[in-house]
Amino acid sequence: MSRPKKALTPEQVKQRLRMQGTTTTQWAEARGYTRNEVYRVLNGQAKAHYGKAHDIAVALGMKLPDDQPTSPEEPRNPQKRAAA
Repeated sequence: MSRPKKALTPEQVKQRLRMQGTTTTQWAEARGYTRNEVYRVLNGQAKAHYGKAHDIAVALGMKLPDDQPTSPEEPRNPQKRAAA
C-alpha cells in the first residue's frame, strides 16, 4: 500500500521552482494564473480553502487534491484529531 503524498510547504515549493530554473511568474503564466494570485498563495495571504487560490495551492503541491484519501492516522478534520 502506498503512502499518501504529503503537501509541500511554501519554502519547499519556492526551492523546487528555483531548482527547476523557473520563476514564479513563468510558472503562473504557463498555467493561466497571474503572478499576484500565486504570490498570495505562497505568502499565506490567500488561505486557499476554495476557488482559484485552492486550485493554485493544489497545482503547486501545497495542498492535496480533494479526491486523495488521507490515512486514518491523519484525519483532515482538526476536531477529530483532538478527539483521537
